[in-house]
Amino acid sequence: MFKLLSAIAGAFTVAAAAPAGVTTAYDITMKTIDGKPMPFSAYRGKVLLVVNTASFCGFTPQYEALQKVQKTFTPKGFSVIGVPSGDFLGQEYKSNSEIKQFCESKFGINFPMTEKSKVTGRDAAPFFAWAGASLGAPKWNFHKYLVGRDGRLIAGFPSTVKPDAPEVTLAIEKALAARA
Repeated sequence: MFKLLSAIAGAFTVAAAAPAGVTTAYDITMKTIDGKPMPFSAYRGKVLLVVNTASFCGFTPQYEALQKVQKTFTPKGFSVIGVPSGDFLGQEYKSNSEIKQFCESKFGINFPMTEKSKVTGRDAAPFFAWAGASLGAPKWNFHKYLVGRDGRLIAGFPSTVKPDAPEVTLAIEKALAARA
């Protein structure tokens, strides 16, 4: 059933055009889950794993692995950034405060989260419009994009690849070893 739903969602996923003037993640600003500006330039020199998240998805348990990866790699110059979205079957709370409360109480999330955003189509949030134009738009919740210290995209990992899977952690380690 999940494969069928994923295939249907993927068939209707439209990549947004990359925003004009955006060449690296550092050119992008979103809003935090609390509504404050969140310039990605604040993460200059860090490796980022940007993930579209959802609270009511079969992949929601990946929050645990995201927090584990955050704890493991933060001291080396790394951060997860969660981007809650209801793009796929509306599997997210309606309000940012509900999302934040859920993430903190159920999974102990302490990595940065943006406000609830669209991650596909013409109205995709700036990061997802930019990343999707290069590596393809997410086809489901918990799609992961790896950004290097220089702010450029390195790789994308689909929902089925867990954040602590060897291919993700090895890519993070390689990116951390590189200089911006």
